[in-house]
Amino acid sequence: MIRILEKNQVTPFSTRMVLEAPDIARSARPGQFVILRVDETGERFPLTLADFDAEKGTVTIVFQVVGVSTRKLNRLSVGECVPDVAGPLGHPLERMEARAVFCVGGGVGTAALYPKAKAFHAWGAEVLSIIGARSAEHLVLRDEMERVSDKLLVATDDGSEGHHGFVTQVLASELERKKPDLVIAVGPLIMMKACADVTRPMKVKTLVSLNPVMVDGTGMCGGCRVKVGEENKFACVDGPTFDGHDVDFDELLARQNRFQIMEREACRMHEQIGEGS
Repeated sequence: MIRILEKNQVTPFSTRMVLEAPDIARSARPGQFVILRVDETGERFPLTLADFDAEKGTVTIVFQVVGVSTRKLNRLSVGECVPDVAGPLGHPLERMEARAVFCVGGGVGTAALYPKAKAFHAWGAEVLSIIGARSAEHLVLRDEMERVSDKLLVATDDGSEGHHGFVTQVLASELERKKPDLVIAVGPLIMMKACADVTRPMKVKTLVSLNPVMVDGTGMCGGCRVKVGEENKFACVDGPTFDGHDVDFDELLARQNRFQIMEREACRMHEQIGEGS
């Protein structure tokens, strides 16, 4: 049982929780994730660690309320417990020599980007961060990203803050000004695919963080299978970070879309039987 120490809304549809999890906090590294289950009949689902503090024994998650499980999680209050939290899982971000790093985050993906930007900032790299959302009120961890960046640029779909448009447009503009050693992109699949398409002609190494459907987090169920180059990989044990130029995003998008009807039906049934069920 993992106790909730803090809870607050970071956007109208996204929640930040600080969990008391000393064992996970001691072992956690940037890029890793946990798998949660909110109740005995609930599904197991992954969330990337947005932050962790080994001394305090805490880990932080940020999630968007989109389906039944995240709705159930969001109903919990400070002092209550999440029954099952397994982690840290996945390969952590490897330290690499990079003098300049561009970090690109879209929507709630910025929460998963934050520990990576924070790590490269601590390692002495020059960090340029580009974050985007539908509007200014939907920007995630803006202040936190600014603190670990030498420069922060913002893009919003409606133009309410920063560039009126997409993060990929800002990325393309910045690449014309300076070629970094590394680009890290975390966000919706279509956004990460677009970032990889922008950097590929310039041969700039680009890392993406994948979050496909996951069940056990140990590579046994095969639900998180992704094609990387000519090989089939499992995001839970081989990732979640991969070279964006090698990921078959078209196949991954097609597999993701197959579950949309079932997800909508699950939400509809949950609403019919009531939030308490």
